[in-house]
Amino acid sequence: MNPWVISPFDVTIRLVVAIALGGLVGWEREHNNHAAGFRTHILVCLGSTLIMLLSIYGFSDFVNEPSVQTDPARLAANVITGIGFLGAGTILYNGMSITGLTTAASLWVVAAIGLAVGAGFYYPAAVTTVSVLVCLWFLNKVEHRWMKAKRIHRLRLVATDSPGLLTALSEAMSRSGVELRQLTAAELEERSAAEGRSLVKITLTVKLLKPKQLYRLLDELRERSDVIEVESD
Repeated sequence: MNPWVISPFDVTIRLVVAIALGGLVGWEREHNNHAAGFRTHILVCLGSTLIMLLSIYGFSDFVNEPSVQTDPARLAANVITGIGFLGAGTILYNGMSITGLTTAASLWVVAAIGLAVGAGFYYPAAVTTVSVLVCLWFLNKVEHRWMKAKRIHRLRLVATDSPGLLTALSEAMSRSGVELRQLTAAELEERSAAEGRSLVKITLTVKLLKPKQLYRLLDELRERSDVIEVESD
């Protein structure tokens, strides 16, 4: 058998397998309402498979030429670099958090799965797909259960400027078991002039050990008569 020649049937099988494996990962992303979902992952995996097939078998007519050096991985290697631009489009910075990193990583892995399928490495591609689904589904639950509780949050308050305000806020956080990381305060001059009272905007960066601590702290802050607005992210 000529290693540089592949039958149309085998090409079809590899493309169909790429659609199936990419679709499995894409379905999980789509199910959880992420930016890159079912169709995007299928297209990435299918395109990677086609590029791998082209890289290996697309130039078979030139393999036996005396002045030609064939490298089956040269064209396919650019997929790994190029997929980074697509993955970057799914990453968003929002306040204290960055979202989309996992989806970007899943696109990168799906591209690698497509390359493996295009090269005929069905077993590694299948095992990788199962591993990715385990990471995205099972470990996601573990992360939300045990790790998300320790996230850093930012609180923004608008309050009436009064003596002992910062001390009272610090005591409220201590009672709620919240660790204060950073505190900034600035006077809202225009709003103070409009409402006829001195108002300040206070930004608190806190670390939580349990999710309920944030709710307890927010409830306590809202009950204070000198706190006008409270928001968190």
